Amino acid sequence: MKRSICLAALLLASPLAARAGTAGSDPRAVTIADEVMKALGGRERWDTLAGLRWSFEVAVNDTVRSSRRHAWDRRSGWHRVEGMTRTGVPFVFIHRVGGSEGKAWMDGMPIEGDSLKKLLTRAQSLWVNDTYWMLMPYKLRDPGVTLKTAGDTTLAGSACDRIALSFERVGETPGDRYWVYVNRANHRVERWDMVLQSDRPPPKTYTWEGWEEHGGLWFPTAHRQGNAVVYTRRVETVDRFPAAEFEAP
Repeated sequence: MKRSICLAALLLASPLAARAGTAGSDPRAVTIADEVMKALGGRERWDTLAGLRWSFEVAVNDTVRSSRRHAWDRRSGWHRVEGMTRTGVPFVFIHRVGGSEGKAWMDGMPIEGDSLKKLLTRAQSLWVNDTYWMLMPYKLRDPGVTLKTAGDTTLAGSACDRIALSFERVGETPGDRYWVYVNRANHRVERWDMVLQSDRPPPKTYTWEGWEEHGGLWFPTAHRQGNAVVYTRRVETVDRFPAAEFEAP
């Protein structure tokens, strides 16, 4: 379970980044991706979204094993994540996505030097992982993502188109592969299959469910595989963050 939530992602800090996709994408797969974006609330609304808060949690047999709270200012690139380590030590990491700036506190104490650098690298990895579990459908057309049609199937009586995602020199583990199932009737993502860079087939499968609307955009709140659930919930769309949110614990 631990490795299965450490995913590669191309997630750009700027909401106005180019969205062309790669030249190798199938036209039909690109059309499906555009239909997904429209059903989510539309490209314009997504591109102008200032920021988000949400919680990322992993539960097994109804017991929450890990939990962290995120705040991400998409305009400035600042990101805050807070939670507890496996040993119960509270942490707060504040950093600029993709950069070297930031601060960190462990058990309320500020961290400096090489230890700070390591924690800021950890903060970046948490951002990459935890955003992709919630925002992958918004990122289908990002540069470096190749989309291929992969047939169709039926899930719970609903016809679904399947598109395969691969990555070209982007993300932390560009060898990851995903197959995304899109409901043909409502253009909503129903599930994904994944084979991570360090894994071998068969793929792992998680649902995309519990969709909620916030600020005119739609977000999933749960991803299930057997007795395990990855939650992306307590979602808030944010127009403006207080300055202290990215300055102090």
